[in-house]
Amino acid sequence: IGEQVSLTCSFRSSSPITESLTVDWTYQPLTGGQMETIFHYQSVPYPTTVGKFKDRISWLGNVAKGDASIAIQSPAISDNGTFICSVKNPPDV
Repeated sequence: IGEQVSLTCSFRSSSPITESLTVDWTYQPLTGGQMETIFHYQSVPYPTTVGKFKDRISWLGNVAKGDASIAIQSPAISDNGTFICSVKNPPDV
């Protein structure tokens, strides 16, 4: 609680890494409820601009090395839930 936490995500692709590669991080609260996209990457990072993670997510990844990790600043117990990393590198999905 209160310290930056890293959420690691690694991937491999049978296709060359291009600008078409996208990374999406989604979050679902532990109590259930709707999934929400909290981070998107395509050539540059697009942290969410709304919701509980606004201004708290930073990009740690390096897609050239198969890394799509993010960091969350000032985590709280209320952030507990399921975080899903999804990487698409067309035509490899």
